[in-house]
Amino acid sequence: MSDATLPRLVVTDSLGRRLIPVDKAVVTLGRRSDNDVRVTDAGVSRRHAEIHVGPDGCRIQDCSSRFGTFVNGERRSDHPLTHGDRIRLGQSADTDIMFVVGDADDLPSQAKSVVAAASELRNLAGLLEGLRALGSGRVLDDVLTLVLDAAIDVTGAERAFIMLAPAGQPLAFTRGRGRGRVTLTGQTFATSRKIPDTVFATGQPLIVEDLLDTELAAAHTGTVAIGIRHVLCTPLRLVRYVEHVEDRTEDQRIGVLYLDSRERGALGSASTRSALETLSAEAAVAIENARLYREALERAKLEQELQMAAGIQQALLPIGDVTGGFFTIAGTSIACRSVGGDFFDYLDRPGGPFGFMLGDVAGKGSPAALLAAAVLGMFSAEAGYHTSPGALMARLNGGLLRRHIEARFVTAFYGVLAPDGSLTYSNAGHNPPMLVTADGVRRLDAGGLVLGLFAHGAFDEETLTLQPGDAVVVFSDGVTEAFDEAGGEFTDERLLAAVMTHRGQAPRVWLDALLAEVRAFCGRATPSDDLTILVIRYEGRPREGAGA
Repeated sequence: MSDATLPRLVVTDSLGRRLIPVDKAVVTLGRRSDNDVRVTDAGVSRRHAEIHVGPDGCRIQDCSSRFGTFVNGERRSDHPLTHGDRIRLGQSADTDIMFVVGDADDLPSQAKSVVAAASELRNLAGLLEGLRALGSGRVLDDVLTLVLDAAIDVTGAERAFIMLAPAGQPLAFTRGRGRGRVTLTGQTFATSRKIPDTVFATGQPLIVEDLLDTELAAAHTGTVAIGIRHVLCTPLRLVRYVEHVEDRTEDQRIGVLYLDSRERGALGSASTRSALETLSAEAAVAIENARLYREALERAKLEQELQMAAGIQQALLPIGDVTGGFFTIAGTSIACRSVGGDFFDYLDRPGGPFGFMLGDVAGKGSPAALLAAAVLGMFSAEAGYHTSPGALMARLNGGLLRRHIEARFVTAFYGVLAPDGSLTYSNAGHNPPMLVTADGVRRLDAGGLVLGLFAHGAFDEETLTLQPGDAVVVFSDGVTEAFDEAGGEFTDERLLAAVMTHRGQAPRVWLDALLAEVRAFCGRATPSDDLTILVIRYEGRPREGAGA
C-alpha cells in the first residue's frame, strides 16, 4: 500500500495533534501503555478496541470494553472504517480520533471544525488563568459565551442556549447566543423547556429533525410559531475516573446545551451529534472550573466582609482593662467564628457606681452577632436611666420581645459596684459568676429567666458587701463547655479550681491564666463556642481626692 493510500489515525488530545499510521495487521487502542494508540482518558479500558487491516480495508472491533466503541456517534462492536470516520473510545471526551486514507488535510470540513472547536475549548484553561490574574468576576459568563459561540460555529445552528442546574435545583436558563455573536435574553427561550428537561432527566442527547413531525409540537407551539423546526440538545456531564477501580467512572449532570434552527443544515447528521458530544464534554469541564472559580471569589469576598464585621464587633466592645478609683477590671471576648454572640460592656459614672454586663446570645455566627449588637445598643440606652439591675433586665427583656426575633434569646449578668463595696446584681439565666472572697467562693444566681422569651418575666436582684481584694469572675458557657480533642468538657469544677489556683493576682494576669488553662485543656480541638471572661476586683473605698 503506497503512502498516498496508507490509512492513518489523526489523534487530537491535550498534547496536540499527531498522525499514527495503520501499517500492520492489528492496531490496538486503549489505556495500557503497550497499545499502539494510548488513550488515558476516564472511561477507556486497558485494551479497548482493535483496528484490523485486511484485503477489503480496515475494520474496528470493540474488545468487550465497559463503555463501548463509537464510530460517528454510533456504538459499534465491529464496523468497517471509511475516510473521515470519527472514533470515540468509551467516554474519552478529551481525545478525538479520525480515520483517514491518504492526505490528512483532506478531512471533511465538519470533522475539521470539530477538531478545531475541541482544541479551542481545551485551551480554556489558559483563558481561565488569564481571567484569574485579572481578578475577573465575569469568568463564568465569558466561558459560557465561548462555549455557545463554538457550538454555533460547529453545527451551523441559529441559536444556542446553556441551562444549568445548581445542586438540588431544576434547570434554569443561564446564557443564550445567536449567530453573529448576539446575546439572547431568557425570554427568547421561555417556550422551549420540554426537550432540555427531558435530556437532563435521562442524560441522553436528543435530535429532533422536525418539530412538526413529532408529538413535541404541541409543547413547542411558541417555538414553532417563530419558525424553529430543528433541535439538538445534549447533556453537560462531568465524567470522573475512579482511581484504583478498573474501568469505572462517575458522572454528574450539571446542565444541558441546546441548539435549534429554522434550517435543517447539519443538525441532524451523525457527525454533528459526535461534535456536540465532544463539545459538551469539554464545555462541562470548563463551565465547572469557571463556576468553582466564581464561588472561590464569592467566598473570598464573604471572608473579607466577615473580617470587617469582626473588626466592627470588637470596636463595639469597650477596652478590656479599666482601673478606677475603687476597682480594677479586665475583660476579653473570643469568637469561635469570625463574629460571635458573646458581648460585654461597662457603665462608669464619674464619682458614682460602676456597672458591668456580660451576655451570651443563643447561637453563633452572624445572626448571633447582630443580636448581640442590638442588645449592646439597648443596654447603652437604658443603663443610664435604670440604676436597678433588675429593672434594667426587665427593660431589655421587653425590648427583645418587641422585636419578635424567633427562637433567639439572651442570657446576661449585670452588676453595679459602688465605691463603698456594695454590689447589686441580677442574673438573667446566665452561668452564675463566682464571687471570690477571703472565705471562699459563692455563686451569684439571683435574678430570673433568660431575656427575650417570656413577656411577664420578673428579675430579682441581690445586694452584697465586698471587702477590698474580693473579686467577681463572670464568664460565658463557652468557657465551661469548651471541648478537648476527645469531646470532654472543661466543666465548672475545672474553672473553679483554676480560679482558686490564680486568686490574688491582678485581674489581667488572673484572666490570662484562666484562658491559658482552657487552651491547654482543649489542645488542638476546634473551638465550638464563643468564650468571654470578665474579672473585676474591689480595691477598697477611694482615698480623698483620688480619681479614675
